[in-house]
Amino acid sequence: MRVTGATIHPIHLPLCDPFVVAYARWESMPSIVLELHTDTGLTGWGESVPDETVTGESHSAAVAMLRDVLLPTVLGREVADIDGAHAAMATAVGANPSVKAAIDLALHDLLGQAARMPLHQLLGGSSERPLTYPRVISVGAPEAMAAGAEAALGEGFTEIKIKVGAGEPREDIARVRAVCEAVGDRARVRVDVNQHWGTPAVAVPAIRQLEGLGLRWIEQPVHGLDITGLAEVRAVTSVPIMADESVHGMASLLQIIRERAADAVNLKLMKTGGLQPAAAMVAVAQAAGLWVQIGSMVESSIGSAAGYHLAAARSHVTSTELTGPLLFSRDVGDLAYEPPTVRLSQRSGLGVQIDRDALEELRVGEPITL
Repeated sequence: MRVTGATIHPIHLPLCDPFVVAYARWESMPSIVLELHTDTGLTGWGESVPDETVTGESHSAAVAMLRDVLLPTVLGREVADIDGAHAAMATAVGANPSVKAAIDLALHDLLGQAARMPLHQLLGGSSERPLTYPRVISVGAPEAMAAGAEAALGEGFTEIKIKVGAGEPREDIARVRAVCEAVGDRARVRVDVNQHWGTPAVAVPAIRQLEGLGLRWIEQPVHGLDITGLAEVRAVTSVPIMADESVHGMASLLQIIRERAADAVNLKLMKTGGLQPAAAMVAVAQAAGLWVQIGSMVESSIGSAAGYHLAAARSHVTSTELTGPLLFSRDVGDLAYEPPTVRLSQRSGLGVQIDRDALEELRVGEPITL
């Protein structure tokens, strides 16, 4: 089975409420849905959610990269040659992980469909393992965030993730304490700083004021490029540290391991370049004794399903956080969420039914066919 053509669908996914993190605010999420065609009539689906701050890609540049550089490397290629596809993409251009992920996901989807197996089985796992996710609360006033955490408890969530990183560290400390007081011992709280505290000189005093609250971890308290600074923070504080913006491909993971910079890593398919490199990184993290979370860049059901399939296939993944479809007022797929769990389809491949009407309504440019 060979790849014979492709269609690129540039879209914006509408958010129910603005999504706010330390470095950005979105009213809608820019996404690129990729459709790969084959000589057998099967169609595979992938997705790219570029982020200029994290992946270094803009939406328009990612569309052009797919069209002009990367898709030509896979047209005519055997679908099963995913390793060869990654090698060809790496030769064609460096970086651009979310665009490479779109191709990787679509190839895996096709391979699963051809084998008539759900992707988690193709990757060697089982869907019997429960896949849970936290309620994610955007940055806001302490009282509003505490109220959001209380509401999440009522919906059955036992894990709460709060975004901080607006204003001074003292304001973030107030946010964390308000949420912890609201939930007590009824839920575990994890804190995502999204690099906002910047340096160890700021992060260390802030974290020390949060010690004793029983936080599950603090995610990316310093600049993503400063892995040495992340190691310094971890060495002198007692709250577990998770790396997110610091970990992209294998090289950054190995540096984190060498410098003992984190207790856990947040692997996202849009940062790693897809399922194949992410699976290799899970294995390396496991060997090094790091916890692994599979997270997302707020993808649709396509990218989110791919991440959950990987988590189902790798028992060392201790946490999943792919909640994009819950944040959208309109999605392009049908990944099934039953708070606080997600239910993977037993259909072959990604198992996501694509809503072509939604693709048409959400597009921000004409589909591009190769």
